[in-house]
Amino acid sequence: MGILTFLIPISLFMGGVGLVAFFWALKKGQFDDPQGDANRILTKEYDDRPKQ
Repeated sequence: MGILTFLIPISLFMGGVGLVAFFWALKKGQFDDPQGDANRILTKEYDDRPKQ
């Protein structure tokens, strides 16, 4: 049971880091176009070479 005194704070800290990273990604605009991404994978005009 003594190990729980270490594991619980570590897991809370790691969860907090994940939450901060998620809010940072929201602020930076990582999730701005979810509808476009969903439609982009369904199109038949797939080109694996980047446009020049």
